[in-house]
Parts: sequence; C-alpha cells; structure tokens
Amino acid sequence: MPISKKWLPVIGLVVLSLIWGYNWVVVKQALAFCGPFTFGMIRALIAGAGLFLIAAWLRRPLAPGSLSGALLLGLLQTTGFFGFSTWALVAGGAGKTAVLVYTMPFWLLVMAWPLLGEKVYGGWRWFAIGAAFTGLVFLFHPWQEQPDLFSSLLAVLAGLSWALAGVWNKHLRSRVQVDLFALNAWQLTTGAIPLLLIALLLEPEPIIWSPYFIGAVIYNAVFATAIAWSLWFFALQEMPAAIAGLGTLATPVLGVLSAWIALGEVPVPWEIAGMIFIFSGLAILSTAGLVTIRKRYIKSE
Repeated sequence: MPISKKWLPVIGLVVLSLIWGYNWVVVKQALAFCGPFTFGMIRALIAGAGLFLIAAWLRRPLAPGSLSGALLLGLLQTTGFFGFSTWALVAGGAGKTAVLVYTMPFWLLVMAWPLLGEKVYGGWRWFAIGAAFTGLVFLFHPWQEQPDLFSSLLAVLAGLSWALAGVWNKHLRSRVQVDLFALNAWQLTTGAIPLLLIALLLEPEPIIWSPYFIGAVIYNAVFATAIAWSLWFFALQEMPAAIAGLGTLATPVLGVLSAWIALGEVPVPWEIAGMIFIFSGLAILSTAGLVTIRKRYIKSE
C-alpha cells in the first residue's frame, strides 16, 4: 500500500532525527583530529558541492531564487549553527550540548508568532515553554561554578541561530519561488566561507586524516548535512515552522543516550533535572504538534 504524501514530511523528520541523534557523538570524537571551524567548513563545502552536482544531474534549477536570501540563510544556518554547535562540543559534553541546541523548537515557536504570524494557541504550549526555560536554568545552574559554562552558552546560541534560520527560510519561501536543492546548496556553500576564514585565523594546526576522521566527514557531509538538511527544508516547506521544529524533538533524547553509551557521559543531578524539565516541555509540544498534524495533514476531506 503506497504511503500517502501527507506522511512524507513526518517520515522525513523521523529519519532526520535518527541521523542527527547519533551525530553528536560522531562530531565530538572527530574534533580530536581537527578544529571545530575546520570541521564545520569541510562538512558544509562537501555537502554543498554534492547538492550542486545532484541538482545538475537532475536538471533542477541551480539559481537560489534570491541570492541575498540564500546568503543570510547561509550565515544563520551554516556559519551560525555549525560554528556555535561544533565549537560547543570542544569543551562540552555531547549529550548536554544536544539538549541545549535542541531548545531550537521553543525559540522557533516563540519567534514564529511575531515574525511569521503563527500564533501560539493553548495554555499547555505556554506551560511547555515555561518548563523549557526552567530546564535551561537547571542545566546552567548558575549557583554553582561550571567549567563548561561557555560551551553551554555556545550551544544555546546555536539553537537560536537555527531557529532564526528556520524563520527566515519560511519567510523567504513565502516571497520567492526557490528550488530545495539549489537553496540548500547555496546556503551551505556561502555559509562555509566565513567558517573557512575563521579556521584560517584560529586553527593553524593541520588536520589528522585518520580513518575515523574520514568516516566522520563522510557521515556528516552526506547524511547529517546534505540529506538531513534537505529533509529539514522539505519539512519546513510542507509544515508550519513551529510544527516542523517539534518534529526534531527525538534528536536530543537520542543524543543523550548515544553520549551516555558511547562516551560514558553521565549527567550530574542538576543536569538531569534540567533535561527532565526540557523533555517534559518537548513532550507537551509534541502532543500538541501531533494533534495539529492529524487535523491538517491526515484527516480525510
């Protein structure tokens, strides 16, 4: 029985979450062989070049539709998100970083109201947002000294940059007709240029081309970047921005579990409390999001 087209963005978000969930461990370990900005630049350039080749092979448009729009998207999505999130992993744990980065759906939910007109209906959603901010306070636990405070701030900035990119992507698509492959290829390629400049200035050490590093680059460039970001943009195209953001909520859970199993990262009590608050908020938003998806995409006419 063929799968209804209404399910495709949902299935895409499930695949995306699986890819991204384990990638926090992959990137954390890859940083033993090169600097964070170098790694971000490499994954973005390879993925961007690959998408251009795919677009050309499929004879799809290569123009971004709006060059200025693609440039801004690249700064937010590639330079900002890749730069902040990878930098955060240098000193921060993979699991904790994943949770802080994936506060993105909350930022996106709040930003989509004033910037896109997608209102936050229902008291439960506001309760969920409050739970998320409570969780952030516990994760930061400013009443105690933290060696990874800077890393945590970088992770939050990555989530904010990602949310802004989602809002801009949605706004851009409402004004200009763009091709999914072309827009993603342009934002990856142009967003990698600032990362290259930063890497040249701050990371003079040569790359150690170990087998693990090569595998990590392939995993990131092909699966975690080219494929996953295309699935993300597809979801943004087919769903409200806030609902698409909610579809990635399994990723931080997978990130924490993967870091625990693969890296032995056991959260401290305050971090566990913070994660519980954030995951509770995510669960509430997920329930509300699934109801919305069912009403809008699954209900028969």
